[in-house]
Amino acid sequence: MPSMTATKQAPIDPNIDIFAEIARMKSDMDAVILAHYYVDGDVQDVADCVGDSLQLAQFAEKTRAKVIVFAGVHFMAETAKILNPDKLVLVPDMEAGCSLSDSCPPEKFAKFKAAHPGHVVISYVNCSAGIKALSDVIVTSSNAEKIVSQFPPDQPMIFAPDKNLGAYISKKLGRKMVLWDGSCIVHELFSRQKIQLLKWQHPEAKVLAHPECEEAVLSQADYIGSTSGIRKYANESPAKEFIIVTEPGLIHLMKKDCPDKVFIPAPPTNTCACNMCPHMKLNTIEKLYLCMRDKTPALEMDEELRQAALKPIRRMLEMS
Repeated sequence: MPSMTATKQAPIDPNIDIFAEIARMKSDMDAVILAHYYVDGDVQDVADCVGDSLQLAQFAEKTRAKVIVFAGVHFMAETAKILNPDKLVLVPDMEAGCSLSDSCPPEKFAKFKAAHPGHVVISYVNCSAGIKALSDVIVTSSNAEKIVSQFPPDQPMIFAPDKNLGAYISKKLGRKMVLWDGSCIVHELFSRQKIQLLKWQHPEAKVLAHPECEEAVLSQADYIGSTSGIRKYANESPAKEFIIVTEPGLIHLMKKDCPDKVFIPAPPTNTCACNMCPHMKLNTIEKLYLCMRDKTPALEMDEELRQAALKPIRRMLEMS
């Protein structure tokens, strides 16, 4: 499996301007900073690209920088390394994992796959390199519908690891798929009752939900889509209020995009942290500075695994 190397780090000099130092190091190192929508706002503000999994993978594939600093979770940094084996890939915190990825161990999934011969394996990008290596094509919430629809109607399919996204795509396209029983801890916490209460309190608000949510929650949505899709919908909609049913880190840029609009996180208050991803929030501006200053933690990957995982990622990028 992929590994990360790290060394004990010296403390940060309290007298430095950490944002200025990050900008300086980025130039000196010939580095780019990639950040997912769910990380802390300070980290998003210093990034060269803020996006969803598909946007970040596309940026990583095209960048000519020598160093990629990836503020997200480990499978995202793995994807960057798979696409850029000769580049140094740094991560702010090597403990930034993913509950969805963890719910699908490669050794168990290999047995699951073997029990369904003849099935095309479609795996959501929120999975480990080991799962990617067992897959035929990778998808994201942005392109899953487009990619699944390109297979013949009679082609048997396995969708892993997110059962909610798989069920949503299956229902929307009318495609029967065998689903791996995995889910995201953040998106599983939203409830239909809490969203109904918010809709009653904000009757003009549009409900924008991520397809990793359960079907009962999605039934309340005016729009269902990826993080980038939710952002685009809010930008283009004439509505002035939106209930955002995904990790609230997305709201940071949405407020910048549309300062005249109101974005309401579900559950109902910002003081409730139960809808925040604990893994994404491990990415802080201080850790970002330290990983650049010390060039650690750095992600390393077995070449055989990398080559196996590269094929379905390349297929995703081609089919997108």
